[in-house]
Amino acid sequence: MKKRGIIVAAGISLVAIGTLSFHMDDSINASSKNDQDTLQNYPDGKYSGQSRYKYIDEPYWGSVSFTLKEGLFTGIDFIIRDSALHEPFDSLYAKHFKDNELYIQQCRNDWKGVQSYPKKLMETQEIDKLDALSGATWSYNIFKASVKEALKRVSRNP
Repeated sequence: MKKRGIIVAAGISLVAIGTLSFHMDDSINASSKNDQDTLQNYPDGKYSGQSRYKYIDEPYWGSVSFTLKEGLFTGIDFIIRDSALHEPFDSLYAKHFKDNELYIQQCRNDWKGVQSYPKKLMETQEIDKLDALSGATWSYNIFKASVKEALKRVSRNP
């Protein structure tokens, strides 16, 4: 009889803990969603931004343009431009480092980033949830800073 009471009490406790944790998880998720700087706070339209991030001693500028529709990214274009050579950073840019295999590989990695980050942002829909590709941190930082600059402009011009 005593064992049955302990088993019933343990069962009730487990149900209570499970119910509380389920509801607590919902309140945490709802709260964090409200605290996030999501795109749903921005009006629909086409926006653009430019940034060099912290690479101010280098001649590279990231430029991004995107469309917001119903609070979501629906189109993103991203380029990095070399303002000293007046050319885009693209798949051929490594030609400037023909005898430096380390820089050639870096160019390849960052070119993959330039191509991938817009697609990844379309998937995640949140710039702060975007992850850098291995070896493509430079293009990641410039992309992220350019998007944030564009979002600053959106919030200033509702």
